Amino acid sequence: MLVTGASRYVGARLAALLSIEPGIERVVAVDVVPPAYDLGCATFVRTDIRNPAIAKVIEREGTDTVVHAGVLATPRTAGGRISMKEINVIGTMQLLAACQRSDVVRRLVVKSTTSVYGSSPRDPAVFTEEMAAKSAPGSGYAKDAVEVEAYVRGFARRRPDVAVTTLRFANLMGPLVTTPMTAYFELPVAPTPMGFDARVQFLHEDDGLEIMRRATVEDHPGVFNAAGEGTLLLSQALRIAGRPSVPVPTMSAGLVGQLFRRLGLADFSGEQVRFLAHGRVVDCTRLHEVLGYRPKHSTAAAFAQFVRERCSDAPLRRERVLGAERAVRDVLRWGSDA
Repeated sequence: MLVTGASRYVGARLAALLSIEPGIERVVAVDVVPPAYDLGCATFVRTDIRNPAIAKVIEREGTDTVVHAGVLATPRTAGGRISMKEINVIGTMQLLAACQRSDVVRRLVVKSTTSVYGSSPRDPAVFTEEMAAKSAPGSGYAKDAVEVEAYVRGFARRRPDVAVTTLRFANLMGPLVTTPMTAYFELPVAPTPMGFDARVQFLHEDDGLEIMRRATVEDHPGVFNAAGEGTLLLSQALRIAGRPSVPVPTMSAGLVGQLFRRLGLADFSGEQVRFLAHGRVVDCTRLHEVLGYRPKHSTAAAFAQFVRERCSDAPLRRERVLGAERAVRDVLRWGSDA
């Protein structure tokens, strides 16, 4: 078994869980940099999935199951947007090409995202797996995820003998996982799109790992939305987190995101800004009835644990709040002068 994305939290924890799973003889965890988390009994192999050499690793290890958990959501982690797109899209293409040539690969599990549905004012109240985005994502992680899924569908058509499972996760929340949304709620002052109060869903990190484990050790081909039960309004989530908010015009929200990236406060893109304005809710009936798993944590419970572990023990200092407010005012002034 091979797991990509081993240097990051989800990939590392999944590799560790699978390494002690009965019936799994060996787990190989791959990434371009050494892991920062414990891999358990898994073996780390340093390799770049953008390189055709990944095919040699699959062949040498006799890999029958590939779990692709290496699609990045944060440009800063990847070393910039160009590197992020190469890792996400080119890396996926090379990995699928390697699986295509393999005679022993029989299962492929891909960690995707509900961001493929986009966020727009024309969205339905709830997205099912059969629905397409009303406004296709045009940039960032969401656009990469759309391309990744397109390549995965092409692979499934070419290799009908391989069971292909695509897991569309809502934003992960929990005590340890780091995502653009966890960074957002850890900001001293959170910018919010003026005139909007989006509905949001979260998936607890432990539920996400259990879903991936089940999809890996069992046969559940197809596409599955995955989110905790219920929704929160963005305003409710900010109150729960104890974070003051600053409403900004939507035309300036992207500029605020750029400034926060430059200051190292949050790795935020235009796609996240649209999500904060319009939100996104998905239906998880297939997850419950076909994959046979109902998340143990609701959206509210997952977010509450995140707040307890990551927000409650860090009181906001006056200078941090004033500094963030000044940064928002500066970028708004800059946007109005441009």
